Amino acid sequence: MSPDLSAATFHKSTLSDGGNGCVEVATNLPDLIAVRDSKDPSGPTLAFTPTQWRSFIGRVHTGAFDA
Repeated sequence: MSPDLSAATFHKSTLSDGGNGCVEVATNLPDLIAVRDSKDPSGPTLAFTPTQWRSFIGRVHTGAFDA
């Protein structure tokens, strides 16, 4: 079952360059962080618990996903 995102308020990343690689994040939902592609706002959305989100962001900062 998909989470209810009807009350989500999405914001573009402050690191967005304004080009084609932008993401939007909603942090206003209780116990849920939602992420979507800014070019396709009605497309798929990823949902994380706050713990999962912190872990993901921590790994991004350490370069775990660098090519």
